[in-house]
Amino acid sequence: MITEKILARMCTEIGVGARQIAAVEKLLGEGCTVPFIARYRKEAHGNLDEVQIGKIKERLEYYGELEDRKKTILKSIDEQGKLTEELEQKIADCFQKTALEDIYQPYKPKRRTRAQIAKEKGFEPLADEIWDGGEPQATDEELQYARDIIAERIADDSTVRGLVRRAFATKSVVKSVVASPKPEQPTKFEQYYDFSEPIATIPSHRYLAIRRGQNEGVLWVRLELDKGPVIEDIIDAIGRDGEQIRLAAEDAYKRLLAPSCEIDVTVEKKLAADREAVEVFAENLRHLLLASPLGEKSVLAIDPGIRTGCKVAMMDATGKYLGKTVIFPMQKPEEAEKVVGLIVQKYKPEAIAVGNGTAGRETEAFVRGVLKRLGRQDVMVVSVSEAGASVYSASEIARQEFPDLDLTVRGAISIGRRLQDPLAELVKIDPKAIGVGQYQHDVHQPLLGAKLDEVVVSCVNGVGVELNTASAPLLERVSGVGASLAKAIVEWRNQHGRFRSREQLKEVRGLGPKAFEQCAGFLRIRGAENPLDSSAVHPERYALVEQMARDVGVSLKELVGNSAAAAKIDVRRYITNEVGEPTLKDIVQELVKPGRDPRKVFEMPRFREDVTKIEDVKEGQKLEGIVTNVTAFGAFVDIGVHQDGLVHLSELSDHYVTDPKSVVKAGDKITVTVIGVDRERGRISLSAKSKPVFGGSAGAARTNGGQRRERRTSFSSPGAQGFSCNPFAGL
Repeated sequence: MITEKILARMCTEIGVGARQIAAVEKLLGEGCTVPFIARYRKEAHGNLDEVQIGKIKERLEYYGELEDRKKTILKSIDEQGKLTEELEQKIADCFQKTALEDIYQPYKPKRRTRAQIAKEKGFEPLADEIWDGGEPQATDEELQYARDIIAERIADDSTVRGLVRRAFATKSVVKSVVASPKPEQPTKFEQYYDFSEPIATIPSHRYLAIRRGQNEGVLWVRLELDKGPVIEDIIDAIGRDGEQIRLAAEDAYKRLLAPSCEIDVTVEKKLAADREAVEVFAENLRHLLLASPLGEKSVLAIDPGIRTGCKVAMMDATGKYLGKTVIFPMQKPEEAEKVVGLIVQKYKPEAIAVGNGTAGRETEAFVRGVLKRLGRQDVMVVSVSEAGASVYSASEIARQEFPDLDLTVRGAISIGRRLQDPLAELVKIDPKAIGVGQYQHDVHQPLLGAKLDEVVVSCVNGVGVELNTASAPLLERVSGVGASLAKAIVEWRNQHGRFRSREQLKEVRGLGPKAFEQCAGFLRIRGAENPLDSSAVHPERYALVEQMARDVGVSLKELVGNSAAAAKIDVRRYITNEVGEPTLKDIVQELVKPGRDPRKVFEMPRFREDVTKIEDVKEGQKLEGIVTNVTAFGAFVDIGVHQDGLVHLSELSDHYVTDPKSVVKAGDKITVTVIGVDRERGRISLSAKSKPVFGGSAGAARTNGGQRRERRTSFSSPGAQGFSCNPFAGL
């Protein structure tokens, strides 16, 4: 249990009530997940959303660690025989980890310091005399020993350490210079070869860029701070002055305080930049995961390639793999057209997904031409992002799903399934490989991993999961399930066939009452015996819904999906101590649209057919594109030419924009104007303004964060890896 003081602080920090925090703490302690608490325990915590509950969870963990650290420190000081009531109270009233460590600083076990040596030599009385305002007669060597003791005393003062740290955090300047020797070739860090900016105002993306330059050995970076005012603040803080005191204070600052405080502030700034970058990544990932699904439609997937051909895979409406082949539309167009025609005639795909990598636009044009000649323009041709497909192809998950298939075929399957259901397919890929982040490889990886996992879990549970078709990687993201239970569910399904009811989940080995409580509401069963099993109504409320049906004079099956009958339900009649109005309203909404998908309806993106490569891009063109990545400095947009263009922050709107996320999000369709092209570097500058200024700096438009889209491992020769140009070989 948290203390009343911590509870009061959390109320202020998060902006919620004490009872709400206590309720969430209790539910978390009982093993409930954030999605479950947010969806099915609204009455307990006062209808908080997932974000608020997540913040409560994070702060509870922080203060829990703080309290554990306090116990360790109190024990250490007590064992030294130095614990006083005043010190104990000071520690109890501390609510920041850095401040707590400052308090503990004088009592930390230290290496043999200059002050300790001076004390061993008997100079502490001299230091005390100087500290108390005396001006004793002593040699320079003796005074130096005394100053060593005083310097450590000053540096160990928590107030002094705090003010020096604040000075670095608010008044220092980040200074970067080119390392010696200067790189012979141009680098992406040239703008930072002689650069300075206040640490308090430097944007996170710029700070992370400088840190990357430092890590790569291109830049030397440090914090610069005018020490004069800081020394005066130290003198004021200790309430003592004099020549020897000032000399000791300067020594304490230079030798003991500045180095450690600079490191503290640098670490804290890096962590703050990491948090901001992680939030950017998380926001992009959320929108990408919740992209509109094509739905249950059969899909022919094509992974484009020139030299090694296009890998082709066919999936039915449920995503089941049916077969594969390879075509060479660039080298053997007539043969490739015949193959595609035969596949379309036999399997009647409702959509054709084409990867957006190298030769993607050319392959799209080829496929559209084939469909036109076949009179099948009703078949959609959709460009699908390949980002992360190669990571999936070589993963253990892919090997388990398709042990007998080459990794390039797995990649094509991933492209097709990603069109059918982006969420179900993308959960199989490490989020960092999807390419929607900002300096994702530079940030603190545990922080990034935890946040991205939180986003994935939130999205999966927000949408819901079809129990009878979901893969193990998707199931393990469901509230209360996890990896081992996900495998057990799939094994049960393989042995016994379809789940006919949620109740059958209890037959899965290892899935006990608590796990059932946490997961059941997020799992859907289409065509179940009980119609509520296909909805988000939790089994614990089935009896209540059956009573509602009786009260409005219909059967349960007649009530589910019947908006007229649901409108007759007076939720106030069913309010109890356990079930309140928020949950009851959720139930009624589910009865109107059971198992509704919160994602938007799929709309096919359209690129200009005459702009397929960067050589086709010209200044002044207006193009339709799709936002692939939103960063602190702008948005990257796929305009269908393999290289994403950059809409800089200053070009996102006719109005002043401080945060790109307030204007666009990943997955948005957007109309842009080309304002600059650097074909040599593969960079495109775009503007979303109504009246853009041309001649933009394409040099600033790096391809999706400075990297081109990935290309997957390809064949060494046509027909290799077991592929065949015969469309019925394996189909």
